[in-house]
Amino acid sequence: MERHDRHAQSLAIALAVLAGYVDAIGVLKLGGYFVSFMSGNTTRLAIGAVRYGAMAQTCAIVIAAFVAGVALGSLVAEATGPRRKSAILVLAGGMLFAAAFPGLGNHARLEHLIGLLALPAAMGVTNATFQRDGEISIGVTYMTGTLVRIGQHIAAALRGRDRFGWLPYLLLWLGLLIGGIIGAALYPIVGKHGLWLGAAAYFVLAAVAPKAVPTDGPGRAR
Repeated sequence: MERHDRHAQSLAIALAVLAGYVDAIGVLKLGGYFVSFMSGNTTRLAIGAVRYGAMAQTCAIVIAAFVAGVALGSLVAEATGPRRKSAILVLAGGMLFAAAFPGLGNHARLEHLIGLLALPAAMGVTNATFQRDGEISIGVTYMTGTLVRIGQHIAAALRGRDRFGWLPYLLLWLGLLIGGIIGAALYPIVGKHGLWLGAAAYFVLAAVAPKAVPTDGPGRAR
């Protein structure tokens, strides 16, 4: 986070809010399976492999969809040049649009399968927004590493170094938390149609996302 300018940090925090929002809706819609938190799904996969075969199968599908989304997002980032952030966000928004598409009410299994595939894939794609030299420089849908960075920067501040280096990471984590609260609050009211709001937010962010600098390097902000 500290190697990115304020515009990029603001976009990352906005995407973390969206990730929390979508993840909360996904957990409630899909019966407890995370669509952005693959560590949790991996633990469920391990438990399911021993005790609940159906749970293990579902977790494997979700994890595979997430990884496929990351791969697709990386390919799109490589192919779209300076406008890659916008292209990635449009793609992720389109996937949410597919998951929220009406007319599947009489096909519960198909709707469930589309959710299992499209929602984690959208979260995987989202992580390619901040890709630098083929590596993701800010993970916006998972926060374990972010919490580690908060702790490290707090320790640095206590040693008299950067006093507020922890703040951008805290805001990123709070973004995910706040988004999750909003998603959980809205889902009982609007159900899966809350994903329309998520898709619209992706499209808005795509329209305002800053262009990437073509000459990005390991030490440059994007």
